[in-house]
Amino acid sequence: MLVHNVHIIGTQGFSDIRIEDGKIKEVFSAGALKNHRSELSLSFADSVAFPGFINSHDHLDFNLFPQLGNKIYNSYTEWGKDIHSVNKEEISRVMQVPLALRVQWGVYKNLLNGVTTVINHGKPLPVECELISVFQRSRSLHSPAFEKNWRWKINSPFSKNRPFVIHLGEGTDHASCREIDSIIRWNLFRRKIIAVHCVAMNDKQAPEFRALIWCPASNYFLLNKTAPVNSLSKKTAVTLGTDSTLTASWNLWEHLRLARKQKMVSDEGLLDMLTGIPAAAWCFDNRGSISAGLQADIVVARCKTDKNGMDNFYALNPEDLLMVLHKGNIRMFDAKLSDQLRLFNFPLKKFSKISIHGETKFVEGDLPGLMQQIRSYFPAVNFPISAS
Repeated sequence: MLVHNVHIIGTQGFSDIRIEDGKIKEVFSAGALKNHRSELSLSFADSVAFPGFINSHDHLDFNLFPQLGNKIYNSYTEWGKDIHSVNKEEISRVMQVPLALRVQWGVYKNLLNGVTTVINHGKPLPVECELISVFQRSRSLHSPAFEKNWRWKINSPFSKNRPFVIHLGEGTDHASCREIDSIIRWNLFRRKIIAVHCVAMNDKQAPEFRALIWCPASNYFLLNKTAPVNSLSKKTAVTLGTDSTLTASWNLWEHLRLARKQKMVSDEGLLDMLTGIPAAAWCFDNRGSISAGLQADIVVARCKTDKNGMDNFYALNPEDLLMVLHKGNIRMFDAKLSDQLRLFNFPLKKFSKISIHGETKFVEGDLPGLMQQIRSYFPAVNFPISAS
């Protein structure tokens, strides 16, 4: 496969990307490769390419929820008690949808945002189709307040050499800071711990963790405050996560714009929190950049005609994505590529047609059918896309 004439973010000019056996074979200046025949060759104009995102924190089965919250909270424990009291009926309606359907929608939510790898936090979930990579090999703990026997679990002699992932310091009160100290104190065998949220974390605590996962949209919705990643990132690795729609918008690009607005990291550093940094933190040595030899997880998007440089990138939305490649396979493409794909006898029948804000896309699998199934259990569901 040849992806022709794209501007790879962070580079000069335009490039061609040759893909073989699911990997990036070569990256070279556009047009430099002469007389090359490929089973599939796609040409782009005014388009930017970037590595498929690595979303370090999501709950795939919680993405049918609307954002639930009735005030600004002091901590996640206060929020949890409140919504289970005030929003009991709304929670019940979503939970009536079978788990497999909720998980499948969570996978599509990530795909439509340009995510090619997502780390699911919680118990291992059934993932029937590999549209993207779903990582579930970490040892998930909910939080110090809601995880029974967390001290024993972290120090269990039977724990394999896998990182623990736990919600931590999700609050603005003293208790949220103290629970971070408690985790550090009880990590007797110096297990690798990746902490999520960390709003209450300070610079002295941060080096005790393998990495932190920053979820700014979720933090501001619940707490009207987020983690001080400008200082924490100097002490340990910081990656980015979306969390689920229970506390944040489905649109990852809105999360990026919110994070950028805080001016705590550079534009390049923010992108790295979704690409190179999580690849290293999760030990994914085969992804995270558009480089020869790595897995071909690549997103191509249209350039905004009124934007330049990184302003163009951070102005993107799901409707602007032209193609998502995962392991060298096209998982989603814009209708504008249909004519080119037909020339190569591309299996269009494997894809279903949807619309995002008036832009027609084709996604692998029967997404409209999934939406119809979900509606049979939850008629009031509000999808951010429509079936064409």
